[in-house]
Amino acid sequence: MDYRNLEKRKSMHARIVQELGMQIVGGTLAPGQRLPPEPSLCETYGVSRPVLREATRVLVAKGLVVSKPRVGSVVRPREEWHMLDPDVLFWTVNSIPEGEFFRSLMTVRQIIEPAAAALAAISATDEDIARIGAAYARMEDATTAQALLEPDLEFHRAIMGATHNDMLAYIGNMLSLALSESIKLTSRHPNTHALSLPRHKAIYTAIAHRDALAARQASVVQLDNAKADANSILGGAALET
Repeated sequence: MDYRNLEKRKSMHARIVQELGMQIVGGTLAPGQRLPPEPSLCETYGVSRPVLREATRVLVAKGLVVSKPRVGSVVRPREEWHMLDPDVLFWTVNSIPEGEFFRSLMTVRQIIEPAAAALAAISATDEDIARIGAAYARMEDATTAQALLEPDLEFHRAIMGATHNDMLAYIGNMLSLALSESIKLTSRHPNTHALSLPRHKAIYTAIAHRDALAARQASVVQLDNAKADANSILGGAALET
């Protein structure tokens, strides 16, 4: 087997997926629009039809296109895209205005996270609470915004896991990329560490005390403050709902 050709094939496959995916998510290829004909794409990328079709199948699996006999590949309506797919999320982050993305994400977080914190307070095992506490301790020990990122993400994943609801845990994992971008945004605030710690400690303390109402409220407060921080960074109206 010629591994160099195999690697080249994989590389072109990834490039086609990314470029077509970005064009779809960015609106260059609109819902209902057909992808360029296969011969044209094969010529553009210098690949065979099997390589192109492999890439198209990935876009189909991500909910971005549907293949129709005698029609070709057609972009699906936006509401049918697999928005929690890591690639689709990454393309979205990089193709729409920053404020628009964070407004959408903040709405999702405000719906899910307070309820998850309340459920975690009821459902968490001692091991779950220890995991949340360990993540918070690492947040306290972080000396830079970059060092704060991973324990902050782990803190939120641990809460989702502590709900013992498989769907919530899955959503928490799939949202990690989006949440990472959100945390990076709010970390631009000059006092991010001092502001972030007490908000997260309040959530952790409420869960550790098995107080669902307090956990929900602490999560609401944390998100309201994160939204205000993002507003101050983005220029005021970017995250208004």
